[in-house]
Amino acid sequence: MTGSAPGSAPARWIVVVPVKSPTRGKSRLEVAGVSRADLAHAIALDTLAAATACELVAQVVVVTDDPALARASATIPALRFVPEGEARGLDAAVATAMAAVDPGGRMPRAALLGDLPALRPLDLSAALSAAATVDRAVVADADGSGSTLVTAAPGIAWESSFGEGSFARHVALGCTALPITDASTLRHDVDTADQLANAGALGLGPRTAALLGV
Repeated sequence: MTGSAPGSAPARWIVVVPVKSPTRGKSRLEVAGVSRADLAHAIALDTLAAATACELVAQVVVVTDDPALARASATIPALRFVPEGEARGLDAAVATAMAAVDPGGRMPRAALLGDLPALRPLDLSAALSAAATVDRAVVADADGSGSTLVTAAPGIAWESSFGEGSFARHVALGCTALPITDASTLRHDVDTADQLANAGALGLGPRTAALLGV
């Protein structure tokens, strides 16, 4: 169920981005003089903007119960919002969105973390191109233990297992580990100030950079 026919256009993806409300997420992200809620919103918005700008993405779907994020994202085109509702945990939220937007699994689908403030569309495109050749794929985070992107090809049932140590669990689920380099902005998710500094060395998105004054 993988790949495209010779000469056909590259597959275009549904990308689901789960974003927790700042009241429940980013509890370890503390930057002096900056509101944690404002910083979490800026990071999420930069991630969403980069994803929508990726040429291989047909639809970005945000699963969240944060109405402030929906209001703040008005300048980002073509986002679809799905309420998290009674889903508990990241995987349940992603599954809720997948079932809402593509219940038959007819399109290639991906779950992308919403805390990638340095993400560049070309880095996401490179990963999705590689993922299109396999049934399931995963991209490791910067330290190699977590996951920033998980994918499933058309006709492949959706499964994910995000959280601490998720990379090994995704491989155990049958995901192919994509050979994405350490320099890729796709690998640099942010939960702490140190991780934010590392992402900053790659170039932050405009909203996060403006908030931090860099």
